Amino acid sequence: MKTKVLIADDHAVVRRGLKDILIDEFDIESVKEASNGKEVLEELRKNAFDIVVLDLNLPDRNGYDLLIDLKQKYPKLPILILSFHPEDQFALRLLKAGASGYINKQSAPEELLIAIRKVVSGGKYVSSSLAEKLAFSLVTDTQKLPHETLSAREYQVMCLIASGKPVKDIAQVLCLSLKTVSTYRARILDKMEMENNAELTHYAIKNKLVD
Repeated sequence: MKTKVLIADDHAVVRRGLKDILIDEFDIESVKEASNGKEVLEELRKNAFDIVVLDLNLPDRNGYDLLIDLKQKYPKLPILILSFHPEDQFALRLLKAGASGYINKQSAPEELLIAIRKVVSGGKYVSSSLAEKLAFSLVTDTQKLPHETLSAREYQVMCLIASGKPVKDIAQVLCLSLKTVSTYRARILDKMEMENNAELTHYAIKNKLVD
């Protein structure tokens, strides 16, 4: 069966590299490209795809929000997340939000091909290292760390706060109101039993949640 692919990444070199890999290894009917969230939605309105390979960081849309939007509009569409973010920080949250798989951009091309084949066939893909971590956490029933009690949105806000972004910038990045971001901040501090942004930042750096 010929495969129709949409590659969404803001770097032309990355899109070209992925396209070349796919054309060499798959029976491709078409490969379309999008450099931002708006173009992703436009392509999906015009064409049907077997898979979307989606970068988590697009210039006009937060990747998590775009994933939620796409799964609401196209619930059966397989979406493989491709990102520089460490998989143990984001993969599980994105899978819960509807992603069919998560792969780090530093992975070998062979792993990308395995992931795409798995996702196109209707399966879910995580790397062997992440699968091992998930299995180990289930077996040991380890008590959750404070940040693991946060919702996906709360986790996003926490990481942005810990990265030093002011509320105004966070609101702009996530397309939220200042009041909503402040509400999330208060909820995060309450859940994690912390008093201020400095404590959040210290915790996030200690646990390697931010660079």
